[in-house]
Amino acid sequence: MTRQPARPARTVRGQTVPAHRLPRRTFLRAAGVALALPALDAMAPRLARGAAGAAEGIPRRMVCINTPLGLHPPHFFPEAAGRDFELSPYLEVLKEFRDDFTVISGLSHPDVGPSHDSNQSFLTAAPHPEQRAGFRNSISLDQFAAEQIYGQTRFPTLPLSCEGLSLSWTRSGAPVPAECWPSSVFSQLFLEGRPDEVQAQARRVADGQSILDAVRGQAKKLQQSLGAGDRGKLDEYFTSVRELEGRLAQAAIWAKKPKPKVDVEPPVNIRNSADLIGKTRLWFDLIHLALETDSTRLVTLQLLGTSSVPPVPGVSQGHHDLSHHGQDPTKIAQLKALEIEKMKTLRDFLNQLKSTSEDGETLLDRTTVFFSSNLGDAGKHSVKNMPVLLAGGGFRHGQHLAFDEDRHPPLCNLYVSMLQRMGIEADRFGSSTGTLTGLELRG
Repeated sequence: MTRQPARPARTVRGQTVPAHRLPRRTFLRAAGVALALPALDAMAPRLARGAAGAAEGIPRRMVCINTPLGLHPPHFFPEAAGRDFELSPYLEVLKEFRDDFTVISGLSHPDVGPSHDSNQSFLTAAPHPEQRAGFRNSISLDQFAAEQIYGQTRFPTLPLSCEGLSLSWTRSGAPVPAECWPSSVFSQLFLEGRPDEVQAQARRVADGQSILDAVRGQAKKLQQSLGAGDRGKLDEYFTSVRELEGRLAQAAIWAKKPKPKVDVEPPVNIRNSADLIGKTRLWFDLIHLALETDSTRLVTLQLLGTSSVPPVPGVSQGHHDLSHHGQDPTKIAQLKALEIEKMKTLRDFLNQLKSTSEDGETLLDRTTVFFSSNLGDAGKHSVKNMPVLLAGGGFRHGQHLAFDEDRHPPLCNLYVSMLQRMGIEADRFGSSTGTLTGLELRG
């Protein structure tokens, strides 16, 4: 489903044993496991911290959605700040949820330049993706959160996409592959495998544990011949091995638990690559089921942003072309028709969450929904004044938080507020300087 969240690398001062001092086969085997550890490391201590951080003792969830061609700013942002703002045309679609969302203007990621490549930094804030050469990404918001709450759900995260691009990145800066077919995700979430498939999964877990034991035994034999610096590295390696064993134990537990049953038909994949609205609705339906069954608490969704003509009444030009409208009123009118339909899918998703009860609260109360874009104005490739709508999660909503787009807190301040709402003891993330001023919890 997804690569497991990575652990931050530790630095140990000391010497490195030259490769020629070790048998080549042993060196490769040890390096192979060590290189795999960031993708598979256990986090048993982190699990305890994440659970302790959620002092309320209730599950908190987060859904991050990127619409990569932005939203036409005059149709999205209200003119007035505060709580008495008049709904904009796009927010009018969400009028029944006015007290369930906050719209935020002026925010952006510092040091992320104007380009479609800013998509890569949407949930990481890694600087200068537009330079491409030499760009190295950092961990995304969802993967950072998953490190803290690992083991609480069958799937640590669900990275989903309408077009193949992923919003999720490991701590080492590698993309976490996104799922593109709802039917496949539905199967992994809710359909039990054949008995032989279940047994094969159990064998894979057991094999992984026995392989770790073998590698650990080989490494111990090297201990007497290593210098102090490398013994420190070996101790670090042993710690990682123990944590990975804990992680495999968690995998074994989940492999034995039956998957939740849902009384719905499996989704039928939409083959029309331009059907933005259809694909979005299908994913929102599936995300709702995944959250309702507590199969995961962290979801990312990349919406469609292509040059194709979407099957929306009144729209006859490609989505990308419409977003780069050059102030052409005909294109803006078509863009509005398309984006109104997009806002309707968000409205219906919020309605699903609010209509689902969980221990006296609604699923929306316990789910922070972050809806935004990596571009503020797609026509200019501008990354300033990103359209931000935050819904649910137990925040005190019903307001327009307006910041000066040239003098504003980093968007990552909002990310820190979102992490803390999940019960995660995080003071910093990405380019943050703290939490977001003006955003408060509901009393």
